[in-house]
Amino acid sequence: MKAIITFLRELQANNNREWFMTNKARYTALQAQFNAFVDELIHEISRFDSSVTGLTSKDCTYRIYRDVRFSADKSPYKTHMGAFICPGGKKSGYSGYYFHIGTGGDGYPYGHMLATGDYCCDPKVLQVLREDIVGGGGDFDDIVRSVSPTFVLDREASLKRNPKGFEQETQYAEYLRLKAYCLLHTPTDEFVCADNLARRTAELFCMTQPFLNYINRAIAYVKEEG
Repeated sequence: MKAIITFLRELQANNNREWFMTNKARYTALQAQFNAFVDELIHEISRFDSSVTGLTSKDCTYRIYRDVRFSADKSPYKTHMGAFICPGGKKSGYSGYYFHIGTGGDGYPYGHMLATGDYCCDPKVLQVLREDIVGGGGDFDDIVRSVSPTFVLDREASLKRNPKGFEQETQYAEYLRLKAYCLLHTPTDEFVCADNLARRTAELFCMTQPFLNYINRAIAYVKEEG
């Protein structure tokens, strides 16, 4: 991954078509390297989560070209590479495991990241999740507390009050106010550049599987209800 990080940092400093086209062959080779890693990661995750069995990197990776139509930032290329490994692939609507390698800076999209869950839940899914949490007798809290402390809940967009229809003074209000049901971990350069990255990453994701199952159960329910 060291060569990929180096390329992304150079791209960040030269985010224009002329530089990219000059380095297109280099990018193509590094993209192939990243795709091979994603295929290996899918295999490692499928050892404990059969719902992703049969996926390939093509089902889970993204183009490097940015959609700048509605963005003030007109930089044409992303300065990160990512893969979203979930049942049915990235367009299925299900939550999954996200691996992201960036330039090594702070925050998204610059920092490296592992994430499990859904950062942009459908409102109907949010409603079901919140109802499940209220009626679950603490099961969601148990799941969150069982995950390694290296993962934290994404609370950035949390509501200030409980959503409409839920009592304001409830035991699990902190979870009801979430808008992104997502666990985040920020690995270091050393982590992503060391040997056996796919295996080590899968070992971390394995701890988050119960959390993912909880989210995908709500998504499946909404899909079934139509």
